[in-house]
Amino acid sequence: MTDTSKRPIAVFDLDNTLADTAHRQRFLERRPRDWNAFFAAAPQDPPVPEGVAMAVRSARECEVVYLTGRPERCRRDTLEWLDRQGLPDGRVYMRRDDDRRPARRTKLETLRRLARDREVRVLVDDDELVCDDAEQAGFTVFRARWALPSVTLRVAQEREGRT
Repeated sequence: MTDTSKRPIAVFDLDNTLADTAHRQRFLERRPRDWNAFFAAAPQDPPVPEGVAMAVRSARECEVVYLTGRPERCRRDTLEWLDRQGLPDGRVYMRRDDDRRPARRTKLETLRRLARDREVRVLVDDDELVCDDAEQAGFTVFRARWALPSVTLRVAQEREGRT
């Protein structure tokens, strides 16, 4: 049962929704993929203006939370990046360092947990599979299509469960 006395939640993905990862895709295009370098470069991600603006607007009516496939070991860099971009304060849900399940599974699990006691007003994400599964589960989804899609990142998310 949801608590209607609390503000609804707007859930935002990070990579290619709020943060432009194009400059670090090269680390995933080699074999073996260099995940350490990929995540180490995340603090230099430029913001995605459309995503940042949407998060700021959403904060007027909703509590903004962040749901990412980034591993927990990236928390400090992620929090500092969010702060530098002037994004609304909010809880950040990250993948356990050893969790290699596809993002669509881990994110849907977190969304369902959040929805147990709060209204989830919207999920904003660029991953089509995450969006499809969230919609099928009854969540309102906004598909963040403002960054160039990366086949390499999509495959990594689905097959390797790394982001």
